[in-house]
Amino acid sequence: MFTLRRWWSRQGIGISLVLLALGSAWMLRQTQGSLLFEIYQTLARPFETAPPSPDTIRQDARLLELQQRLVELESQNQQLKELLGYTATQKQQGVIAPIIGRSSDHWWQQVVLGRGSQDGIRQGDVVSGAGGIVGRVVQVTPSTSRVLLISDPTSQVGVLVSRSRYSGVMRGQAGNRAVVEFFDKAPDVKPGDVLTTSSFSQLFPPGLPIGRIESIDLSKSPAPEAVVVLSAPISHLEWVTVVSGKSDGASNP
Repeated sequence: MFTLRRWWSRQGIGISLVLLALGSAWMLRQTQGSLLFEIYQTLARPFETAPPSPDTIRQDARLLELQQRLVELESQNQQLKELLGYTATQKQQGVIAPIIGRSSDHWWQQVVLGRGSQDGIRQGDVVSGAGGIVGRVVQVTPSTSRVLLISDPTSQVGVLVSRSRYSGVMRGQAGNRAVVEFFDKAPDVKPGDVLTTSSFSQLFPPGLPIGRIESIDLSKSPAPEAVVVLSAPISHLEWVTVVSGKSDGASNP
């Protein structure tokens, strides 16, 4: 008996640990680890963060919406400041109008404004944006106006080279570039020259900025042609200024 006690005092702890490990492994296998998972959850629960309540989720969503609205309002405010600054430099004060309609199929052809005859807009009025002319009003209702853009291929504008005073006719190209056909067979024109509306135009008052010449082809027949980069950002217009036109007719320049 004494020998058994001595043996147990030496080996008992190790045997107990082995039996405990075997019993734990058997229990884990039988419960597929659910007991261990429950023990982990019990120990970790005091350190877990409570899930947000429905009210908190709604408040966070509302805060995000207000932040996005603020960013949009700041962007619109900056655009209006730029447009008002441009309008202040013009001799005529016009009607500031938002663009409320634009077809993806006719993006470079026409836009619809949220102002009409009850705001003083008439057919033939000139439409400008920050940078220069945009087009002219071709149809008016009491609350809306339809604008034919100068980038429309059917649009024609009488233009003048500011530096050399040579004239021509500009046609839209359904993009932010247009083509000018000069009246003279050897015009004094070079890249970088500024174009404005011509006094010969029957659609637009003279001296309105249009753009700059990008390239010139003097060998073009029957008359030299130049590619013009339009100064108004027609593809990104949101607000414009409408001023009284040169005439109410629809004749060509």
